[in-house]
Amino acid sequence: MFNTYLKERRSWIFLFIILQGLIVFITYIDSTISVRPILYYVFISTIIFAIFLAIRFLKETKFYLALKERDDALDLTSIPEAVSPFEEIVAESIHLLSKRFKKTADASEMKLEQEKDDLLSWIHEVKTPLTALSLMIDRIEKQSLKKDMTYEWLRIHLLLDQQLHQKRIPFMENDLYIQQTNLEELIFSEIKTLQSWCIQKGVGFEVDLEIADVLSDAKWLAFILRQILTNAVKYSEASDIMIRSFQVDDQTIMQIEDAGRGIDPRDLHRIFDKGFTSTAYHQDNSATGMGLYLAKKAAKSLMINIIVESVHGNGTTFTLSFPKTNEFVRITGM
Repeated sequence: MFNTYLKERRSWIFLFIILQGLIVFITYIDSTISVRPILYYVFISTIIFAIFLAIRFLKETKFYLALKERDDALDLTSIPEAVSPFEEIVAESIHLLSKRFKKTADASEMKLEQEKDDLLSWIHEVKTPLTALSLMIDRIEKQSLKKDMTYEWLRIHLLLDQQLHQKRIPFMENDLYIQQTNLEELIFSEIKTLQSWCIQKGVGFEVDLEIADVLSDAKWLAFILRQILTNAVKYSEASDIMIRSFQVDDQTIMQIEDAGRGIDPRDLHRIFDKGFTSTAYHQDNSATGMGLYLAKKAAKSLMINIIVESVHGNGTTFTLSFPKTNEFVRITGM
């Protein structure tokens, strides 16, 4: 900070040096002027000027140093008191800019909130004709057409569900309801939703649940399972998906294992990144890169740890580690 102050006041310093040099120069060319008193004067004035600079440094930089060390740039109460006219100008400008920024930010936040509400409303409105479309598909007699229509209906349904949860997930903590949740009911409900797609692809399920109940939020846990099962079915062909649960050190573990195309080792650490699809199958336009990202975010709020193991070309295993019972004290206190 002292170097900055010297740069700011370099014009003062240069002026002082020039004046002192001028006095010495006049003494040098005028033989009638005694040199010793002049040198004594220059020495004393230099000391006084240095002391003056030090005092002014402490006084003038106090305000700007406090501004530099502020943690919250929008907190107007943290602005130090101005003691000089120029400091008052700076403080007033900061106040005006902060108020203007807050006003703009509040307006943007209201606009985003309105857009979110409009989108949620639209999603709920679309669900009505989507339900009607499902009933119409059920009446189709031609089985090949019925399968194709059911598959496309399911894609729309899953994308709308994903979009709905994407908008809700920032406020997920307000929506949590932790209770004993039956894994078997959740899993078979999700399998039933994917049934037509599974039949079309020849994908079956083997479910072996040693632990049937866990403490969790049923709605959000179902959403996490939906994303993982959807991926498992999507990238599998004519094979079985294994779902098992067991307990290790009083902690419930659930594994979902498929025999699909697997994940490239280069992609394994990136599959939970927002918007990431694949490097090996980059041209796959059906992937959104949002499902596992949202599942990971939801799992974090539920204190569920997700680990992925995969062999490229030989399937993928998702391992969900549920928190121990006493770890839910923090969640239920939200």
